[in-house]
Amino acid sequence: MSAMAALRPGDTIGFVGIGNMGTPMTRRLLDAGYRVRGYDARADAGADLDGSDGFTRAGTLAEVIAGARAVILMLPDSTIVAQVLLDEGLLDAVAQTTTDVESPVVIDMSSSQPEETVRLAAEAESRGVRMIDAPVSGGVPAARDGSLTVMVGGPEELGRACEPALEQIGRNVVHCGPIGAGHALKALNNLLSASHLIASSEALVIGTRFGLDPQVMMDAINGSSGRSWSTLTKWPRYVLPRTFDSGFLMSLLVKDTKIALGLARSTGVEAAHATATLELWSKANQELSADADHTDIHRWVEQHSSEGG
Repeated sequence: MSAMAALRPGDTIGFVGIGNMGTPMTRRLLDAGYRVRGYDARADAGADLDGSDGFTRAGTLAEVIAGARAVILMLPDSTIVAQVLLDEGLLDAVAQTTTDVESPVVIDMSSSQPEETVRLAAEAESRGVRMIDAPVSGGVPAARDGSLTVMVGGPEELGRACEPALEQIGRNVVHCGPIGAGHALKALNNLLSASHLIASSEALVIGTRFGLDPQVMMDAINGSSGRSWSTLTKWPRYVLPRTFDSGFLMSLLVKDTKIALGLARSTGVEAAHATATLELWSKANQELSADADHTDIHRWVEQHSSEGG
């Protein structure tokens, strides 16, 4: 395939999955001057985007790629990505669509299984379609202000061509390696996030029951070696105010942690800590409601912490 010209403001981008994360990501692209054709299986998703300059709501997947130079997928998991690309025919439709001299590039920004991403990229290549993976980290607040980290897997030159658009979505765009590398690194990142959050929740419950002031704990820890993204960001935003509304479901974090543990097994790494982390999170996910936020792990730790331990 010939080299792809860089995505630039004024270009049209298809966006499949305009939910909690997809909506603010789309807004960032619109504000930067891109035109976006958005689609979601839920008719009410992304309602805030309707009427925005440059935004068109597509009624079908075929409509989402009309005139598009790229198609972004922001979907819950690999099963749904495969369903959209293969079962619902998006890959075939992309292969039959050209904008000037090239077909749109597929950018999977979902949190997907790396091995499945490699398989789907091979399916895309067999149809003459280019594909990269570019999952994100940072949550809904970072999606809104464009400070996400974007982890790109795939041919470096293709990633560079997509970078002008990706940089509107995330402040930190990192090329991680070949196709699937972005999804692998995202899973490992979320394994660490899960580990940090449950460990810090336990520390907060222990300290509070001893009589420490949670605010004092946060101030001291965040100036010390125990600090993490959980203590720096999730404690002040969601845990100490007890809002537990980060916008990222617990079930999705469990899914990503399972992907990371699967990578450990496939590479021959025992990963005892990862195994224990997944066991605890899976138990919490089973006991809490289906719509539990991932920061609800703190409430679960509280519930399972008896007086005197």
